[in-house]
Amino acid sequence: MNTNKNTNKTAETRVPPMSDQDLAVLGLADVAYLRPVMVDGKPGFAVHAANGNRLGVAPSRDIARAFIHEQELEAVSLH
Repeated sequence: MNTNKNTNKTAETRVPPMSDQDLAVLGLADVAYLRPVMVDGKPGFAVHAANGNRLGVAPSRDIARAFIHEQELEAVSLH
């Protein structure tokens, strides 16, 4: 005789809040963003990783976006 009771109670899983550091590395390997910059007095676009580290600088938005694509990253917009 089987005396095991089927107890399909779902345990509630609590996820701790994310710290600023956790948010900084979220998407680090997947996303990048552009920021207009001046380099030697000329306008350009800096490419930044999700954590804010500068990955490079390009003379135009199109070249910066091509760099992001070449690195297999997704460009995201910041608001």
